[in-house]
Amino acid sequence: MTKKSAGLLIFRRVAQDIEFLLVHPGGPFFVKKDLGYWTVPKGELNENEDPLQAAVREFGEETGQVVDGAFIPLQPIVQKGGKQVLCWALEYDFNPSTLSSNTFDLEWPPKSGKIKSFPEVDRAEWFGYPAASEKINAAQISFLDELLLKLKP
Repeated sequence: MTKKSAGLLIFRRVAQDIEFLLVHPGGPFFVKKDLGYWTVPKGELNENEDPLQAAVREFGEETGQVVDGAFIPLQPIVQKGGKQVLCWALEYDFNPSTLSSNTFDLEWPPKSGKIKSFPEVDRAEWFGYPAASEKINAAQISFLDELLLKLKP
């Protein structure tokens, strides 16, 4: 069965431009990884969970913010590993300095017997389209493109 994730593409309008909120995965495997590793805040759906509710829940878990509003559905994508990502866009002005992510435990360093706690997301930043399209997971660029088309007058 294909794994499914649900997420939110948060955007804001700055002058005549659109900026996108992307998050960087936490944990030791991503510390030195940048281009192509940022993502929309997202996570796996629980059994029988409504996908939009899952996206809102995951955003809260990864950022510490509860959001609501006029969600814009975007076309699902399939990432390189086969995971399907369902996504909605929402205009919301998130302050990255307020980021408060859930954590996960991992044996680190490997085979050390030591368990360390890491944030699911270690940072969030706003990016204009050129930077966002370089930073985001390549399969998710279509979310940026589709939203820009939907926002055109």
